[in-house]
Amino acid sequence: MPKHFRYRSLEDLQEDITRLGLQDEIRMSEDLSPLWNPVSFGNRTIGNSLAIHPMEGCDGHLDGSPDELVYRRWERFGAGGAKLIWGEATAVQEDARANTRQLWIHDDNVSDFENLVLRTRTAHKKSIGKDDDLIVGLQLTHSGRYSYRKPLIAYHDPAVDPATLIDKKRKIPVPPDYPILSDGDLKRVEDALVHAAVLAWKAGFDFVDLKQCHRYLLSELLGAKMREGEYGGSLKNRTRLVRNVIGRIREATDDQLLLASRMNVYDGIPYKTDPDSNEGIPREPYPIPYRSGFGVDEQSPLKEDLTEPLAVIGLLREAGLQMINVTMGSPYYNPHVGRPAEKAPIDAYETPEHPLYGVARHFRCAAAIQQAYPDLNIVGTGYSWLQQYLINAGAANIRDGRVTIVGSGRGALAYPDFVKDVNDTGEMIRKKVCITVSYCVALMRGKHNELGQFASGCVPRDKMYAEIYKDMLKTAPDK
Repeated sequence: MPKHFRYRSLEDLQEDITRLGLQDEIRMSEDLSPLWNPVSFGNRTIGNSLAIHPMEGCDGHLDGSPDELVYRRWERFGAGGAKLIWGEATAVQEDARANTRQLWIHDDNVSDFENLVLRTRTAHKKSIGKDDDLIVGLQLTHSGRYSYRKPLIAYHDPAVDPATLIDKKRKIPVPPDYPILSDGDLKRVEDALVHAAVLAWKAGFDFVDLKQCHRYLLSELLGAKMREGEYGGSLKNRTRLVRNVIGRIREATDDQLLLASRMNVYDGIPYKTDPDSNEGIPREPYPIPYRSGFGVDEQSPLKEDLTEPLAVIGLLREAGLQMINVTMGSPYYNPHVGRPAEKAPIDAYETPEHPLYGVARHFRCAAAIQQAYPDLNIVGTGYSWLQQYLINAGAANIRDGRVTIVGSGRGALAYPDFVKDVNDTGEMIRKKVCITVSYCVALMRGKHNELGQFASGCVPRDKMYAEIYKDMLKTAPDK
């Protein structure tokens, strides 16, 4: 039985929003016309204001190239009608992958990524009729402390280190003497990001995303106030790597490759499971002032402080970045912050707040950034829990100048053609929507596959992944 999402009409949902005092932050519109606004992105035009969010896949080949499940997913997104397809996390180094089957672009597999773009565009053109207003990008990532071989950390974080495991089986956290990446290491990361971006450009991607979210490496650097050297301390130093990379990519591609970033604007703090309630509670003790997170109020770290995120976005805009995808939190230590959900991931706590509070946090932060930079394309996150009403919230936010583009991630795994349905019928079909019960994450947590990782997708809505999930359960080793 649903715990929170029991709404049978838009009016029911709006009543609950008002009851919780969130009506100024979560707005709804029955007029969906803003969703079809075209959006300028550099010298290109995005045909509507709807996007497929980047996600973290785990169904590539061991050499980092896409397999047929990856092609299938991208083709479904291509055919679905969204005009901005923000391709999934793709590592720039082998040791920077988050799992054994994460995509990894390198010199030997560029043609495979070229084929990925081609098949996505072909599916879009066959379904929609044209693809000249379709923009396809690739998210470039270094997984940092969440790299699957071993944590590659930028600094010791007194709050996050205890929640970062160097031995997952024995649950041993990062020790105080664990080595951090040197400035030389980070310079090599710069080189890898630039090289990967050039490869993506040659493969036919319209833009790349320099991933600065969810406490992966570039995200962690944003909060590296306690790091010494060229990449820590001052805001200038903490943004040095990404600003250097932006400049070098622009030079290497003759300023032809569009640049974006999915960026944390609020890290939050680590949570753990309360043994009595099974709900999430802050992992204590955490230091006050809280100096190790980005976008966090140092005196009250359960609250966001957008002073530094706004300043960073200004620096990135000045450097040549043209689009920001606003997100927050970490799936590893506070999943309810980044992904308001009906059911917690299999290895996580139950949400300590009504999901509408999480939705409101996303909307509030994105709106503040869009209003500070009205000429910058801001892509909003946090919509999936709203199920079929996400389009009403998205239309209201675009209408009111609170975002430029509305995106769906998990929701698109369940319902890749939601944009086409809304265009054709004026609504999302209830029986097709994502119900945010986290089976996709449960698949990601299955590590007993012969390739080290089970492929992840929507178990309730996609028979392909329902079968994979059954196989995962059937082959699970005895505890």
